[in-house]
Amino acid sequence: QVQLVESGGGLVQAGGSLRLSCAASGDTISKYAVAWFRQDSGKEAELVAAIQYGDEGTYYADSVKDRFAMARDNAENTVYLRMINLKPDDTAVYYCAADLSFTWYLAEYHYWGQGVQVTVSS
Repeated sequence: QVQLVESGGGLVQAGGSLRLSCAASGDTISKYAVAWFRQDSGKEAELVAAIQYGDEGTYYADSVKDRFAMARDNAENTVYLRMINLKPDDTAVYYCAADLSFTWYLAEYHYWGQGVQVTVSS
C-alpha cells in the first residue's frame, strides 16, 4: 500500500505562493487518484483539488480555481499543489489523500498523509 508524506507548508504573506509536495512510497502514485483536502480549526474539511488516475482530469474548488494547480511528477513519485496569490482564508492544515478509485468524498480515500500547516498572514 502507498504511504504519503506532505511537505512545503509554512507561513506566507497574503499574495505569496507555496508549493506543497505529497511524496509517495510503497507503491506508484500514478496508479492512484489523489486529492488535496484542507481543514482549518473549527471548520469542516474541504476538498481543494483532485486529480484522476492517469491524469484524466483535474478538479478544483471554486475558492482556489485559477490560483492553485495540481500536478504529478511520476519520476519523483510525487504529487504537487502549487498555490499562488494566497489569501488568509487559505490558512489550514493541508492533507493529501489517495485511493485507487476517484471520489469526491473525504471518507472514501484510504491513504492519507500526516498534513502540513499553511498559514497566510494579512
